[in-house]
Amino acid sequence: MPHEAAEPLPRADAAATAAAAAAAPAISSRERYRGLLWLVAAAFFMQALDSTVVNTAVPAMAEALRETPLGMRSALTSYVLTLAVLIPASPWLCDRFGTRRVFGAAIVLFGLGSLLCGLAQTLPQLVAARVLQGMGGAALMPVGRYVLVRSIDKREFVRAMSTVATFGLLGSVLGPLLGGALVEYTSWRLIFLINVPVAIAGVWMNRRDMPEYRMDHANRFDLAGFLLFAIASALLLAASELAGMEPVPWGKMGAYGAVAVLLGVVYVWHSRRTAHPVADLALLRVRSVSVSLAGGLFTRLGISGMFLLLVLFLQLGCGWSPLDAGLMMVPQALGSIAAKWAINRVLVRFGYRRLLLGNTLVVALLLAVFALFGPGSPPWLIAAITFVYGCFAGMQYTAMNTLIYTDLDIRHAAMASSMASTTQYLAMSFGIALATLLMQALLRGHSAAAFVEAFRWTVLILALVTAGASRVFARLAADRAGEATPASV
Repeated sequence: MPHEAAEPLPRADAAATAAAAAAAPAISSRERYRGLLWLVAAAFFMQALDSTVVNTAVPAMAEALRETPLGMRSALTSYVLTLAVLIPASPWLCDRFGTRRVFGAAIVLFGLGSLLCGLAQTLPQLVAARVLQGMGGAALMPVGRYVLVRSIDKREFVRAMSTVATFGLLGSVLGPLLGGALVEYTSWRLIFLINVPVAIAGVWMNRRDMPEYRMDHANRFDLAGFLLFAIASALLLAASELAGMEPVPWGKMGAYGAVAVLLGVVYVWHSRRTAHPVADLALLRVRSVSVSLAGGLFTRLGISGMFLLLVLFLQLGCGWSPLDAGLMMVPQALGSIAAKWAINRVLVRFGYRRLLLGNTLVVALLLAVFALFGPGSPPWLIAAITFVYGCFAGMQYTAMNTLIYTDLDIRHAAMASSMASTTQYLAMSFGIALATLLMQALLRGHSAAAFVEAFRWTVLILALVTAGASRVFARLAADRAGEATPASV
């Protein structure tokens, strides 16, 4: 385990400190690290806000940058893919350079990327700025969570993480609404520029409140494995971008895909011969780990693009304003929050296998229900279905995210967490790409009616993809009611 690299106290100072500690009343770790909790909560809020605020602004951004709304997918997928690629490096960076330096650098990169996003004049400039944002965002949540584990007493950790997670959920709620309001009444550029003052405050708080944890001698970083994974992921996403071109360059797209697969095979060979691989594939021998990662991958391929599709459907297909479309996304976030109140009881009642089997099919069915909507659908009905969808999707995410730890030795928890986060963001990037590519392929014309028709067929196909994930969860061993490990946060 990493340990603090601190200067030893002089003997007299150490004695005085010990005497003062004995005389002083006990202070809870949550009180002692209150500034740290606010810092990590602000980072979670900023990242959650940025992940949702952009979707509402896509049509306005596309018009300003002279692109089609569906052609803006690279501005969304580049950020998420960067998160997926760089998250595995964050534990080593902390061990090598220390948590304060890494977290501070992450805030600076995120803030600088946000500034450049707000100043971008072309789509390539925006994509490059989003990659810079992702470089910073990749360390915010993993490092923040790691520091809390090291700093907060075990008896208070659940409450501390619940507080931090609530700010993340609040960012998800406010993101679509704020994005719609800024686009309608000001400029889409402000959805990025509002991060800059928050980042400046974060740098100051980081210097004051972030503890310094690092190892005296960090393990050697698996640079070869990291590059193999990063290049393979980037080539796969590039292949998906080529699939959206007209005419499709099949030879180039096939070459990218083939090289990506080859690099993946090389990584499997490499990881078996490396003492500290960037992703330990040996953990896949644990059934709960392999099912959690594979099931999460296929589920997110089906549902990750739904948020963007619904916003585009409401604005381009139904003629809603950006603010109204953003307001309609709030029920989905509220549904996800509501699911957290029930997930513990539901898991204990049904167990992971029965819950994930049934819940995956319910999520798929609700996706298909969206195909019934059109320009004349009552807003209250769309809001109600969106809330219910958010409830079941939130329950799905929490169950998938906690399943990976049920049969795992605590020694492998950090690696499993890194692999889970990487798979999650990788699946999200390809889920967004899949959804927009389907819309683009099914779109016949540029009218609102054509957009509605393409949306309906797209959500039906995504519903089938999501339903297929239930076959992965069927591989779980049957667990009797009451035996599942509840999800605390």
